[in-house]
Parts: sequence; C-alpha cells; structure tokens
Amino acid sequence: QVQVVESGGGLVQTGDSLTLSCTASGRTVTNAPMGWFRQPPGKEREFVAQIMWSGNYTFYADSVKGRFTISKDNAKNTVYLQMRSLKPEDTAVYYCAVNTRGIVGRPTSYDYWGQGTQVTVSS
Repeated sequence: QVQVVESGGGLVQTGDSLTLSCTASGRTVTNAPMGWFRQPPGKEREFVAQIMWSGNYTFYADSVKGRFTISKDNAKNTVYLQMRSLKPEDTAVYYCAVNTRGIVGRPTSYDYWGQGTQVTVSS
C-alpha cells in the first residue's frame, strides 16, 4: 500500500511565496526519487522538479529555475517545493509523484501520484 499526499496550496498574489509539502508512505517508495509536476487549466501535465533520495542532486524545469527550490526530509519521507516570485502562469494543480522507473521528468517513470493541490496566482 502506497499513499502520496500533497498540501500547502492556496491563493496568492504575483510575487508572493508559497511552500508545498508531500509525504509518501509505503515500503515500495522508500528511498525513491520524488518529484513535482503541475497541470495548468486546459493544458497538459508538465514537469517541475525532482530530487534524488540523497538530496545531493536536483532537477528543474527551465520555467522555474531560480525561483523554485525542491528539498526533502528523509526521516519523514517528505519532499518540499518552495516557490518564490510567483507568476500568474504558475497557476496550476501541483502533483507530487514517486519515480520508480528512471528517466527524470517523464510522467511514465512515476508510478505513484498524489491527488494534487491547487495553486492560484492572481495578477
């Protein structure tokens, strides 16, 4: 049994900051890389960031580099996404996922997904 739960979404204004949290439970996902995706209204899901279990390596989409920071707490099996300088185009449902198959950023590499948390950035 695997559960992935996100939290921290909300309504903010352009330029604000917001931090999302995600906790994954279950032996299957222990020590696995974890990442964030987002799906803007009317658009397809897109990769945002990923962090390896060790925390030493991170990956970011070009659209969020320099503004978003992914981090994790291994003891809690929790990953965070710190978002700064938010823009209206960041508005989306943000999903946390566990990578069990390899390629970073490819949706089919992630077997376990959370329900998503809504982030809305007003102009």
